[in-house]
Amino acid sequence: MQFEWHTAGPDQVLEGLDSSAHGLNAREVEKRRGEHGANCLTPPQKQHAFVRFLSQFNNILIYVLIVAGAVTAALNHWVDAWVIFGVVVLNALIGYIQEGKAEKAMDALKGMLSPQALVRRDGRTGQINAETLVPGDIVLLQSGDKVPADLRLLNVKDLKVDESILTGESVPVEKTMDPVQPDAPLGDRYCMAFSGTLVTYGKAEGVVCAIGDRTEIGRISSMLAKVQTLQTPLLRRVEEFGRTLTFLIVALSVFLFMFGFFFRGYGALEMFNATVGLAVAAIPEGLPAIMTITLAIGVQAMARRRSIIRRLPAVETLGSVSVICSDKTGTLTRNEMTVRSVSVNEKDFQVTGSGYDPHGAFILGEQEVDLAEHPDVRLLGHIALLCNDAELENKDGAWVLSGDPTEGALAALGMKAGYDAVAVREEWPRIDLIPFESEHRFMATLHHNHTGKAFFYLKGAPEAVFDRCSSVHSGEQELSFDRDIWENRARDMAGRGERVLAVACKRVTMEHTALRFSDVEGGLTLIGIIGMIDPPREEAVEAVARCQAAGIRVKMITGDHVDTARAIGKMTGIGEGRQALTGQEIEVMDDAELMRRVDEVDVFARSSPGHKLRLVKALQASGNVVAMTGDGVNDAPALKRADVGIAMGLKGTEVSKEAAEMVLTDDNFATIANAVEQGRTVYDNLKKSILFVLPTNGGEALSILFAVMLGSTLPITAVQILWVNMVTAVTLALTLAFEEAESNVMQRKPRKQTEPLLSRFIVWRIMYVSLILVTGTFGLFLWYEEMGYPHETARTVAVNTLVLFEIFYLFSARFFVRSAFSINGLLGNRYVLYASALLVLLQVLFTYVPFMQRIFDTTPLELDQWLVILVVSSTVLFFVEVEKFVRRRFFGGEEHMS
Repeated sequence: MQFEWHTAGPDQVLEGLDSSAHGLNAREVEKRRGEHGANCLTPPQKQHAFVRFLSQFNNILIYVLIVAGAVTAALNHWVDAWVIFGVVVLNALIGYIQEGKAEKAMDALKGMLSPQALVRRDGRTGQINAETLVPGDIVLLQSGDKVPADLRLLNVKDLKVDESILTGESVPVEKTMDPVQPDAPLGDRYCMAFSGTLVTYGKAEGVVCAIGDRTEIGRISSMLAKVQTLQTPLLRRVEEFGRTLTFLIVALSVFLFMFGFFFRGYGALEMFNATVGLAVAAIPEGLPAIMTITLAIGVQAMARRRSIIRRLPAVETLGSVSVICSDKTGTLTRNEMTVRSVSVNEKDFQVTGSGYDPHGAFILGEQEVDLAEHPDVRLLGHIALLCNDAELENKDGAWVLSGDPTEGALAALGMKAGYDAVAVREEWPRIDLIPFESEHRFMATLHHNHTGKAFFYLKGAPEAVFDRCSSVHSGEQELSFDRDIWENRARDMAGRGERVLAVACKRVTMEHTALRFSDVEGGLTLIGIIGMIDPPREEAVEAVARCQAAGIRVKMITGDHVDTARAIGKMTGIGEGRQALTGQEIEVMDDAELMRRVDEVDVFARSSPGHKLRLVKALQASGNVVAMTGDGVNDAPALKRADVGIAMGLKGTEVSKEAAEMVLTDDNFATIANAVEQGRTVYDNLKKSILFVLPTNGGEALSILFAVMLGSTLPITAVQILWVNMVTAVTLALTLAFEEAESNVMQRKPRKQTEPLLSRFIVWRIMYVSLILVTGTFGLFLWYEEMGYPHETARTVAVNTLVLFEIFYLFSARFFVRSAFSINGLLGNRYVLYASALLVLLQVLFTYVPFMQRIFDTTPLELDQWLVILVVSSTVLFFVEVEKFVRRRFFGGEEHMS
């Protein structure tokens, strides 16, 4: 078991690593390098490229397509055969290119490691390649450095480290040398600096206690390699559909051959041709291409709404999401600290406004107040601007911070209080300061104005400021300081998830030109306390409500403190103020207990990479389709495991982006809700394509089946069937991919994972329309045969009837149960009109162009024959609309579409 270095003091750690403050000598370094290897991550085993490509063909629907291509080639229809084989190869190429995201993610992890390290060896300090570090090396850190290995800190000088890639913590962590408890979460191990994190302030020395795969970032790399990516719901349904379809085609073909040969007296060759025709008719060879193109159109639509899709099936998977696990900082919140409350003397004010925009008001009770009547608040804003190193600048209408986020929030507060930052700083120039350091936890500044006044101003952690105060400012007088009252107020603010700072001052003479620690040890006057928080995005609050209305549970998983997480959850409507679970509590739960609790709790705080991964697995084990957002290295394993991993495009690491299926270009939760809506729309459009394509195949197959059973001539030949399937697939069916979302798309509950692609509703509609098509097509064929027309003419009528049936049916297929008899229903999708016109033109060529007549064995038709075809084929629109009306009136419309 690895030693828990964060629990031991500096001397114990040095002794445990057999090192010293002078560092290791050259001989010891070489010895340890042989024992521990290089400080780098083990590269993942990669599958051979050719094997990866071949694996793309391992899909039953692909087998069906290959059979369709082989049958088409056997009929010497090589153009169609090459089209089908082209679809197969294209699908394989898309899968091959999109696969391997895990390997890319782990490659990206290497870029997180520092290439150089400043190390002390044998008493001498120098720069070395970070890969040559060994346990026991003494590493020196300063602002701007990337930590090169996991270090136990030995000496700290005001060190702050940005650990957001590992912990999700929204602000840099102040580091100390003091050991912490064994069960302290990663974010609370203040005496450790972890490989890949960034030093934002200060200096430190630390001893290397873990390198390479044994670092925290290395553990994530190992976890990422072991995580299995689940198959998307769409691919699972397509496989089930492909197996069912294959079984039905084979069974029906065998039945047809046996029936025709033994009971109707057809010859073996004749029945073989009929069976081939049935198989070609029943196989929807254009459907995979239509599905791929529908998904691709969905990808383009999402890109316009700030969502970049990296894997095509993820578009549809979004539509079936039942749980969204969201990060907090920057996704649900603005990633901008904002002062929310101010407490002075006996009054508590709320502050409006958001982010670093210095526009807002002060609310007392329920009323907005004029600060001219509240000089204590004005004084607080005055000090907040002066005891501050941050600057706010308006660039192109947006307020941009230069400096620390906390100080930016205080600068905005001062400007909301009515001060001009530049004018105040010119009137009260800074003479001296004591910078903030973790040892004393405050910042102090000395200011003189031009009228002979001088003050110390001090801001910092409440306990550090309270220790130095003896009075409280109240208007023109000073009252005695009651520490218990102010500590209770600070606790109330912290309980709301706010970060609390206290502000104090002390008047001095103009002769005071230097600021010493002794000057601020006592005798200060407390002005008030300030509560700030990274506030929720307004659009995120609305988006959470939209998702919940759509039956989607939203859960917040963050590395931040539990009080902050609970407060943001309450503001955004996540968790409804109920309890939150911490990483420490998750750690002691077994999988069964976690499965039970994860269904009850929606807010999770202080979560490590392992906790996030376990939460995703627990949700999936309960039957949920899970979307997971993240931006750091710590999120990568959970992003890869989730059904849809969603990475942040602005502040996300390359590791998280490579592990995810989708990248948000604006890091906004509202964009996720939009993507879910688009995903549901894409799935609707896929179902509409199936509802449109399969009745054609059903009508064709039933025509052949009925012809054999009745002992009649085949109404449509195999070559004509391929023509119909090809031209309708590349024209009519594709128009459904451009359908807009139906009005109730975000009021439905998420689809169940067990819901088949062919629901009872879809099967019924396919059978119903197929019977309409076969009745009209086969009926007209028999009628013209009875009237003495040649087989060629009767077949030409049958083929054109079938195609016009599809044109009329397309208008109805645009809506599941809504009526097509409206302006929007008939004219709302311009692509339907374009495709219908194009298909009519193609059928004219099919019927009248001599070389087409030779290929497809067709003959020219008369005007009266076209009128008959038009009347018969239009009936499908009316019959389907009647069925929709009955469904709406008596069966509850779309509520009974399963």
